[in-house]
Amino acid sequence: MQTNLTVVTKFLLLGFQGRQLLRNLLFLLFLVVFVATLCGNLLIIILVSTTKNLHTTMYFFISQLSISDILLSTNIVPNLLHILLNNGGTVSFIGCMTQFYFFVCTEGFECLLLAVMSYDRYVAICNPLRYVAICNPLRYSSVMTNRFCVTSIIISWLMGNVISFTVTITSSKLNFCGSNIIDHLFCDLVPLLELSCSDTLSVHLQIFLLGAPSLMVATSIIVVSYIYIVISVLKILSSAGRQKAFSTCSSHLIVVSIFYWTIFSVYVFPKREKTWISSKILSLLYTVFTPFINPIIYSLRNKDIKKAVQQTFHKHTSRNKH
Repeated sequence: MQTNLTVVTKFLLLGFQGRQLLRNLLFLLFLVVFVATLCGNLLIIILVSTTKNLHTTMYFFISQLSISDILLSTNIVPNLLHILLNNGGTVSFIGCMTQFYFFVCTEGFECLLLAVMSYDRYVAICNPLRYVAICNPLRYSSVMTNRFCVTSIIISWLMGNVISFTVTITSSKLNFCGSNIIDHLFCDLVPLLELSCSDTLSVHLQIFLLGAPSLMVATSIIVVSYIYIVISVLKILSSAGRQKAFSTCSSHLIVVSIFYWTIFSVYVFPKREKTWISSKILSLLYTVFTPFINPIIYSLRNKDIKKAVQQTFHKHTSRNKH
């Protein structure tokens, strides 16, 4: 029986420690990135919902990715800005667990969504009616139906919520009776488990039983889909056809590479000699900069979105003239 335990009711997030000038510069950088993230992702959501040419499966998934990126950014960045201004910041136990819940939920959803998007690209490219491919004769519209798309999104959100809720509840039941200092940017799993003074086996077991299979299934879908895509594209005789086929999935492949590389670096294959500074930088990549980069990648490398932006801009300018 444990006695004389000082129960932790709040945590101190250190963020980036350093001189005031450095923290002010980081504050301005993250503020600009945050505003640009909100504007870029909101623009994509508005364009997809209002432009008829973008009422397709691929853009529906892209708009869902933008929603996830907005939720992730608003969950992490505002508190990070507060920490930078004050050279650290306190967060209540409930506030910390709430932030952790939404973080795991959005990351879990995005992990599954990127897998669904990979399958969408596989069906689109490995369709002999569009490209001279070697895959089974699947009609894109008959496979990627509205029902399938909505169902896959609902399942992805449900899976993200179930995993997040289960891990968060179990983590909240751990005893935090020692230091309350979290040397990180937000309430993440690894620093929380390191602060706990009770057995964390139950949390690790839940992650192994719930998180690991979801991650491996999603990764397998992505890898297999792109193997078939590469094989199919290489079978196309004309270079123009190959370039057209690759262009339909290049943006998604870039987003997948950035997301999964950072996730695997931090959680799946963490280096023992890795410092907290490098962990914070990697965390910034998938919590702050990835939501910022995603709409840029999809807009700069996508003719349909560029065209939709131009049409929307011309409509507003013509209305102002009249």
